[in-house]
Amino acid sequence: MEMAVYQLDKNEQGQYICPKCRGTLQFVDGTAVQIVDGKADMSAILPKYECHKCGVYFQELLGSGFYDEHDLKKPPQTKVVNVRNTGDLEPMLLKKDINNQCVCPRCGEMMDFVEGQPVRIVDGRADMENVKDHFHCSHCSSKFRRIASTDYFQWSEK
Repeated sequence: MEMAVYQLDKNEQGQYICPKCRGTLQFVDGTAVQIVDGKADMSAILPKYECHKCGVYFQELLGSGFYDEHDLKKPPQTKVVNVRNTGDLEPMLLKKDINNQCVCPRCGEMMDFVEGQPVRIVDGRADMENVKDHFHCSHCSSKFRRIASTDYFQWSEK
């Protein structure tokens, strides 16, 4: 497999242009290291030049003045979720599966089981939020906390 590298040309305004469609490239500054599929993605820290028309971006190779071409990641499709009102939720029996997840009673997406952790001191105060076992749904931001020492859980504001 042959990998193409490019030296990017500039237009009259001094902006880099796409070597494929000759359109203006959009500069995107680097961000913090990201975890992708359980591995550190160091390429996120490097600035890049994006061409949304061609669906690619270019990153400089080790300060050489040559740029490597990569495919732009498509933004995740957000689907409309029907979220139940919290007042309609009764205490319910929730069981985690082998992946420490279960279906969220509010939105129907998978939510994670969070095991109780020791009290932490944050800004000089005791942080009690994650002391007890609970389920957390990242899709609708719901938390379901255990009722006493049962397998029943109740929706919680915090």
